[in-house]
Amino acid sequence: MNLGFNYEIMNWGKGILFTIIGFVVLIMTMVVISVRMDGIELVTENYYEEEIKYQDRIDESNSAIELEREVIFYNSQTNVIELDLPKGTIGALHLFRPSDSSLDQKINVKVTHSGKTQVPLKELKSGYWKVQLSWSENGIGHYREKKITI
Repeated sequence: MNLGFNYEIMNWGKGILFTIIGFVVLIMTMVVISVRMDGIELVTENYYEEEIKYQDRIDESNSAIELEREVIFYNSQTNVIELDLPKGTIGALHLFRPSDSSLDQKINVKVTHSGKTQVPLKELKSGYWKVQLSWSENGIGHYREKKITI
């Protein structure tokens, strides 16, 4: 008894062939899209060298925690970073943009007065930033990191 469906139009061989062709087209499309994407960058240019220095960074972070004070404060209303460092401190402030390394900045910090040091951020593009501060205080290296959104 034939109910009007023609089994010869579609057989298993054609179904498997169309599935494989569809899969290959999907994978090729995804490869082309991923190759053309902009903004995929490594966290740092010298990734492996930075990884070797990671234990030093952990030790510096722990020594900064022992200071028991907030060293980096971001004031979103005035768009200024305030650094609570003692007079005579020398360090480096890295403004790191994870999505675009061409916007990264390094600012050398030398505290010449008592009180908080202000670093204006008016020229930075709005978005997500990592603020990394490395400094030496009383002969001991310290490191703090803060994530901010401008």
